[in-house]
Amino acid sequence: MSSLPPTLAEGVIDQPAKSQLEAFLDEHRAAFNDCLDGLTEEQARRSLVPSRTTLLGLVKHATFVEKVLFDEAVTCRSRAEIGIPATPDESFVLDDDDTVASVQQAHRAACEASRRATSSLGLEDLVHGNRRGPLPLRWVYFHALRELAQHCGHADILREQILSE
Repeated sequence: MSSLPPTLAEGVIDQPAKSQLEAFLDEHRAAFNDCLDGLTEEQARRSLVPSRTTLLGLVKHATFVEKVLFDEAVTCRSRAEIGIPATPDESFVLDDDDTVASVQQAHRAACEASRRATSSLGLEDLVHGNRRGPLPLRWVYFHALRELAQHCGHADILREQILSE
């Protein structure tokens, strides 16, 4: 018997692959959003590495990723139409009005929009708005999961450093 807490993913072991992927995505989305909980605005903006990477910037970037992979790719709208930066690097830039609450809310809204955009699609359905060309939704889900997992690891390390100061 595992001593690990139950997860969303454990509840979908016998479900179709799309439900499994969505559970893993939602776990990572929630972990990402939660990385800002309990931090001050200064802590969330604190830069601990030479790049633009901050906890607040990581969650803002995750919002950008959601919009690229699930809005731009599915709806074929341009980044300008969506209102997101042209490049991933720009998505880390914090504006004066970016707060923990506003960035978390924007991320939650983007995740909900992603769920709605893909709700009627199957894993083998093609999305046509990605710069790579037509992609199966399956690939988009795996790419999103890879992005979230990688950046959740970054967030864990940054949060640990901030809270240990």
